Amino acid sequence: MLAMVLLGLTVPAASGRDLSPLEIARKSVVTVLPVWSGRPANLAEPEGSGVVIGDGRTIVTADHVLGPVQDQVPVLVRDDDGTSYPARVVARHKASDLAVLQIDETLPAIAGRAGTPGLGDEVCAIGNAFGVGLSVSCGRVSAVNRAGVGFNAIEDFIQTDAAVNPGMSGGALVDMQGRFTGMLSAIFTKQSDANIGVNFAVDAKLVQVIADALASTGRFVPARTGVLLRSVPASGEAGRQGVLVVKIVPGLAGDKSGLRTGDVVYLANGRRIRKPQDWLSVMAGRQAGEQVEVSGLRDGKPLQWTMSEGL
Repeated sequence: MLAMVLLGLTVPAASGRDLSPLEIARKSVVTVLPVWSGRPANLAEPEGSGVVIGDGRTIVTADHVLGPVQDQVPVLVRDDDGTSYPARVVARHKASDLAVLQIDETLPAIAGRAGTPGLGDEVCAIGNAFGVGLSVSCGRVSAVNRAGVGFNAIEDFIQTDAAVNPGMSGGALVDMQGRFTGMLSAIFTKQSDANIGVNFAVDAKLVQVIADALASTGRFVPARTGVLLRSVPASGEAGRQGVLVVKIVPGLAGDKSGLRTGDVVYLANGRRIRKPQDWLSVMAGRQAGEQVEVSGLRDGKPLQWTMSEGL
């Protein structure tokens, strides 16, 4: 398992002073350098970023940094001190825009944190903006548990106004103690492919679950609940946002929990479910063996279900 644990390191700087938490965190972020040959580089983002996790030889990055899967380009990673190392692509997962790399050298792994940050918490983005080298920009958490934004099939985003620009994809979003909060993934723009203050990082919990699976088995498949959902209320109708169960596959986890066609779900593990993508995000981010507590209505009456068997 690639558990991201709090390292509690104090590293001396060249000047003799101790490095700040953000300076320590920056040493766990690398530049990802696909070696493009036979075709032009990805001009919009010719270089990307990655985060060193777990054993110090495993790096998680944004899948789109590596280009189309069929290209299978060689990859180098460059650390904060400017040394480059060949990296192997262990596995890629397009649906979540995550990929796992491995190197032979051991670099400082980023310190992990438990739980999703709160609204307004200070966070900093670390990455290789525009390919000029690693930099740090800070802001605040604007929203959490964003899903259905439209970038990836599986989304659990932390939204931040910390400046994020091309080249920072795959970098780290950290708290003020330098602890890993999310992996930089996308920027929301209109005409310009540059920061306008609406930026997204994959929540660290989802990163860890998918990275663990990719590193150990080479693939990630979310739990099948056998529940088909659609958003309610319909466009133009009043009512509380939720998801309506429109189909249950017999024998799978949803059926075994007691969910039935016509039920309306509002919460799963304490998270608001406003659209089917929220449900998928909860299921994708659960740890192995973790049950899911579901709340909603049946025939207008509150009900709760526990989903565990079959997950």
